[in-house]
Amino acid sequence: MVQRVAVIGAGPSGLTSVKACLEEGLEPTCFESSDDIGGLWMFKEVPEPSRASIYRSLTINISKEMMCYSDFPIPADYPNYMHHSKILKYFRMYAEHFKILKYIRFQTSVKKVTQRPDFSRTGQWEVVTKTKDGLEERHIFDAVICCSGHYTYPNLPLKDFPGIETFEGKYFHSWDYKGPEDMHGKRVVVIGIGNSGGDIAVESSKFAEQVYMSTRRGAWVIRQVSDNGVPVDMMYNTRFVHILFQLLPINFFNWFGEKKLNAMYDHTTYALKPKHRLFSQIPVINDDLPLKILSGSVIIKPNVKEICGSTVLFDDGSTVEKVDTIVFATGYNYGFPYLPNNVLYKSGHRVGLYKHVFPPNLEHTTLGVVGFIHALGAIMPQAEMQARWVARVFKGLKKLPSNQTMIKAVDKDTKDIEKNYIVSQLTPLQVDFVSYMDDIAGEIGVRPSLPWLFFTDYQLFKHVLWGPVSSYQYRLMGPGKWDGARKAIFTQFDRMYQPLKSRKLEEPESSITGRLVKLSLVILGGGAAAYYFHTHHPDPIPTLLSNIRPQAAWR
Repeated sequence: MVQRVAVIGAGPSGLTSVKACLEEGLEPTCFESSDDIGGLWMFKEVPEPSRASIYRSLTINISKEMMCYSDFPIPADYPNYMHHSKILKYFRMYAEHFKILKYIRFQTSVKKVTQRPDFSRTGQWEVVTKTKDGLEERHIFDAVICCSGHYTYPNLPLKDFPGIETFEGKYFHSWDYKGPEDMHGKRVVVIGIGNSGGDIAVESSKFAEQVYMSTRRGAWVIRQVSDNGVPVDMMYNTRFVHILFQLLPINFFNWFGEKKLNAMYDHTTYALKPKHRLFSQIPVINDDLPLKILSGSVIIKPNVKEICGSTVLFDDGSTVEKVDTIVFATGYNYGFPYLPNNVLYKSGHRVGLYKHVFPPNLEHTTLGVVGFIHALGAIMPQAEMQARWVARVFKGLKKLPSNQTMIKAVDKDTKDIEKNYIVSQLTPLQVDFVSYMDDIAGEIGVRPSLPWLFFTDYQLFKHVLWGPVSSYQYRLMGPGKWDGARKAIFTQFDRMYQPLKSRKLEEPESSITGRLVKLSLVILGGGAAAYYFHTHHPDPIPTLLSNIRPQAAWR
């Protein structure tokens, strides 16, 4: 029986894993190599080895209502897109509120995790740790949760850039970037067009003489600020939109989304247009990059072919001379160096985990991986959902399928990911945010039921269907139900607007026409939801209707 659980890492995934264990009556011990919580959100001027790194100006590109934990809303006066310092403050508030800190052993790194000799009988693990003073300790745990993430080891593919050894300036990985201070008057080439590359190019362009941004594939670039100034994830990451994705072909949404993006700034004109469709890869989220391109501060270039001294040659034959700095925004490698190779199952070129959490090849399900996931959404609610499931599996409240069944599911996931997304060996895992959250919620028993809400709480039904799929929805029912979840859903837009109300203005009353349009959309949405549910689960609705149909008088 599992009781003592080792949690590796006190970042966002580790914190919620400790809390999930406590909720199920388990005894967690969290090992954190640094002196504080927060993981990559803990800013350090000098990056620590084996830890993701952030820069001074970093602001998250997920809005606060979509990134918070399910039973602890972010304060209403916090901005919607928060600076990393406020995110870290939120984590500290969360840890203090749920009394998590006393279960964390700081400045203690995990060196090795191995199965005990009697693993086949007990399922136990031996965990070797090392303190800041160099003291090694051995511990025995009934189960282990790995929360070390996948933005850990900078990928610096110098072999792909012939002549880099001749470069006369300075080059480094985005992992080492802290700010633009060293970019004054420089000619800078940023290689890679992910979110980090976009941020660094935009910020550097304010100080540099010229910034060039090199990309192999191009990228779709979306804004954080959507229609009416609402955060884009709160506008479009809804259950209604998710249902439409299930009913209509993906090519329609690719066409519609690309058309909408190109209406703001044509990706072909801006030299951004990628080789892939919009929903085949997570887009770059950057409001400022198009303006910097339009103003000439950032110039988009193709892939780097060769470097000769201070000259960079690109695939199209163009060159940039007198380059002072090259920034490699080329992503990260991932790994679990403390685990033996035979513990993790390989599926294709990725680590294969059952539903991205459990190794499918172990005799006992006493090892879980939390936070090793990639989607167009924040890691916090996804990791929290995974942790809640892991804790219930460890407690014996949920049973996993057989090893053979899990391995088949993992291999199917690998094929589906390769079919539906553009992935690489650096990012070999990607899921749809809502589908994945609902899938794991179903394992726990906390997935919100639209038909049930429609008949029992219509006002809440409307918020759940039309509103953003915030994590509060997974505290409405089932294990871990939170009494404040309903209120949190009803007030999420109030918290979104709160920090914007810095100047009092008179608000116009809504028109009758607007109300009628909203009513018609609600009816349309309710019909779509009922149709979607009925096509996937044909029996419950007729059964429910037969139960509530008035019975004939007894004769």
